[in-house]
Amino acid sequence: MAARLKERYNSELKAAIQKDLDLKNTMAVPRLEKIVINMGLGEATQNNKIIDPLVSDLAQITGQKPVLTKAKKSIAQFKVREGQSIGAMVTLRGDAMYEFLDRLIAVALPRVRDFKGVSAKSFDGRGNYTLGLRDQLIFPEIDYSKVEKLKGMNVTIVTSATDDNSARVMLKHFGMPFRAA
Repeated sequence: MAARLKERYNSELKAAIQKDLDLKNTMAVPRLEKIVINMGLGEATQNNKIIDPLVSDLAQITGQKPVLTKAKKSIAQFKVREGQSIGAMVTLRGDAMYEFLDRLIAVALPRVRDFKGVSAKSFDGRGNYTLGLRDQLIFPEIDYSKVEKLKGMNVTIVTSATDDNSARVMLKHFGMPFRAA
């Protein structure tokens, strides 16, 4: 079964985005390519035991097994050794990507305390959007009682748009709640 947001994109949003951006070719309409969720585990340098619960939280949120990211070189000031696990990441594509974005927009973001919308300035100049989340508890899959440590994460939405405005229009049609400027 295809994701609800993907079906909506193909049936109605694609035409609306094409009209808003004044594109003549439907193949030029921006689309989602992937979503990368990254969780930095800086405290893992002192305590290796905190990695496992955070990795399992990330797996619950995304429905996919995270990849541990390793330090590329040693940095003495931060007590980091080369090859040491310092983070976890997941790359979502296809139906899982649309499913995650749908849950993020409809369920998780409204659960953020004092939520006024996401920043419209977090685009990178090439049509990709990065959103920082303060803790993993905004996702309903996470059980409050089992969480030992609150950990933030970055959600990067990679699009086929060539400029920020096209990506902003697409995300607005998806329902991304941008903050009023």
